Amino acid sequence: MVKKRHDRREEIVELAYRAPPGTPAGVEVMSLAELRSRAPEGLLARPQRLDFHQIVAVRSGSAGHTVDFTGHWLEEGSVLWVRPGQVQQFGEVEGIEGVVVLVQPGFLPPGSAVAEVADDPFRPVLWQPVGPDREAVACAVNHLAADFRTGGGLPADVHTDVLRHLLSVLVLRLAHLTAPVGSRVPAPNDAFVLFRAAVERDFATRHKVADYARALGYAPRTLSRASLCAAGVGAKEFIDRRVMLEAKRLLAHSDLPAARIAGRIGFEDPANFSKFFQHREGRSPGAFRAALRPGAGAQPV
Repeated sequence: MVKKRHDRREEIVELAYRAPPGTPAGVEVMSLAELRSRAPEGLLARPQRLDFHQIVAVRSGSAGHTVDFTGHWLEEGSVLWVRPGQVQQFGEVEGIEGVVVLVQPGFLPPGSAVAEVADDPFRPVLWQPVGPDREAVACAVNHLAADFRTGGGLPADVHTDVLRHLLSVLVLRLAHLTAPVGSRVPAPNDAFVLFRAAVERDFATRHKVADYARALGYAPRTLSRASLCAAGVGAKEFIDRRVMLEAKRLLAHSDLPAARIAGRIGFEDPANFSKFFQHREGRSPGAFRAALRPGAGAQPV
């Protein structure tokens, strides 16, 4: 795990994953104690945007953890999953012990059901399994950690395949916990899967449903119906929520002026960005920043 980019004017640390020499490519398993010892001083307490998956299985202790403005409480048995692109911030990381799994995108077989679960941004960030589910998840984590630690004698490709299968077991176990027993969450259809990926890629330059519909070869109404079915909101609302999330990330975790942030997320006129933000949040970008960071002051657009 290495720092990828850090501009003095921005306080989000961009983290990229690089496998240590001699370890299987695409996945790494370590203890939280190892993570603390390897991380540069002060890094874990700062906001970080990952370009990899980070799964934390807590074995003991308790601590807070923030992911995209939502606070979570980690305790014994908790499993936290931070996905690529999300901004996280550790709380009292010395207060918990457990296992950390770092996974590069594409490590799980692309197009498989397991990869679809892993890459779905609507999946939960935090699980607290109980009873037999807790035992099964703990076994999956422990098996993965043991094979990562002891599999060095296997051929490299075999070791990687073993870890891929064991990670798949953990992913499927967690996916089973996302819905109450007896209920089923409908799988997103092809139109929404393509739309969701396109929004994640292009939200900073495209804000209109019609633009996505034209690029993907669907009617705007088709995208809206698909989005409503899969995400519970129409296509325009889905786009606007993604734009707002990025605006909030930059306002909260950087010192960029609001006018610069406006340009980064596709608003040619900063005043239009301010109106958009005010309408959705009920306060100006500067007021939002000042509420989260009192010392920063409210910056006009």
